[in-house]
Amino acid sequence: MQTTFGTGQPGRENTDLAFTDPLTGLGNHRRFFDKVDRLISDRADDPAPFTVGILDLDGFKPINDLFGHKAGDDILIQVAMRLRASMDGHSTVCRIGADEFAFLYPMVFSEEQAAEKSRMLIEILSAPYDVGERTARLSASVGCSLFYSGDETTEILINKAETALYHAKRSGRGRVVVYTREMEEAAKRVTRIEQALRRAVSAGEVEPHFQPIVDLTTRRTIGFETLARWTDRDLGMVPPSVFIPIAEERGIIGPLSQLVLRKATEAARSWPKDLFLSFNLSPSQLVDQNTGLHILAILDRTGFDPRRLEIEITETGLMNDPASAEKIVEDLRRVGIRVSLDDFGTGQSSLGRLREFHFDKLKIDRAFVSSILDDRPSEHIIRAILAMCEGLGMDVVAEGIEEEAQADRLVQFGCAGGQGYLFGRPVDADATLGYLRDSYRGALHAKAI
Repeated sequence: MQTTFGTGQPGRENTDLAFTDPLTGLGNHRRFFDKVDRLISDRADDPAPFTVGILDLDGFKPINDLFGHKAGDDILIQVAMRLRASMDGHSTVCRIGADEFAFLYPMVFSEEQAAEKSRMLIEILSAPYDVGERTARLSASVGCSLFYSGDETTEILINKAETALYHAKRSGRGRVVVYTREMEEAAKRVTRIEQALRRAVSAGEVEPHFQPIVDLTTRRTIGFETLARWTDRDLGMVPPSVFIPIAEERGIIGPLSQLVLRKATEAARSWPKDLFLSFNLSPSQLVDQNTGLHILAILDRTGFDPRRLEIEITETGLMNDPASAEKIVEDLRRVGIRVSLDDFGTGQSSLGRLREFHFDKLKIDRAFVSSILDDRPSEHIIRAILAMCEGLGMDVVAEGIEEEAQADRLVQFGCAGGQGYLFGRPVDADATLGYLRDSYRGALHAKAI
């Protein structure tokens, strides 16, 4: 059978192996770039809009792992056949990555039409796929960009479509996002923050702040959670809700985390020895087997007792690679570091995680604490968590306590530990030392001061 590339016309270009994906018979990334280059050139004098899109199969790797690579290849061939059949005589579809396909719609002139066409492709791909005697289902995400100006190059259009695809995948499966000017500004801001953050980490300018964790009955401070804070000379104060995700996505989180942990343990050496330091690990650090080594090297360098350190991890972090996370957790616990499960109740299969992993402590998410006074379900959930932790021999800390009445209700339920603005906001190392001076009323050893 003659291979075609969306135009339906046979010819030498269709048989040029350098431009063909060998598995599906579609054009490859070189073919796609060539097609877009030519269309931009054709419209140089009259730059009428057209649409470029990138389609990524959602969850293809787990299906590949489940059914095997041969079945995965068969599915990709079926995907290619469906996409090719959906193209009209003007349009082109190519395979540009393992499970990524690109399409070119020369006659699609508006964002609304681009989104409609993309949703049609997703619908076409949602039907079951034959895998031997079984069937599999897939969804797809799509990012689109529109050509408006002769100043735009193929590379720019593809980059914009990839940015839109990234936003589509972040918002869930089976989504379509068309690139907008607002998205462009947001992308530029992310890049500015990324570059500034890289410089700040290299220069050691990200600082630890510390929020007290207290014994709810006595209100005595028992430890502090470390929180990263960053003020840039040009950007000003950048919230951790902004720079932490960027650090995760752009591969900066490892050096950033090591910097903050080093500074935090250096500061905590002068605290009373009965106070612990709590520190958060990101999901990406739980798939890096060097994480434990980095932590131990920092503790050795700063002279901080591992038995005074608590590592907080989230259930979301555990789900990426449970086997890797379990090994890291066990390595840390082996040297006396305690491990806490953060944000409990907001993830999936939390009870299963408690059975599989050995946690020393559980932190009740602020979402339950904030509604404890006026929401019966939250009250019952907290009671159940406390009863479960008592049975499992785990300590408990309730997060996000902002009112005396919340603290009183938690004490009534038997919750031992608490954290929140009621007891103190995160402050830097110097202010934390001042807080401790006040709390201990001069009982600190002179050397510690």
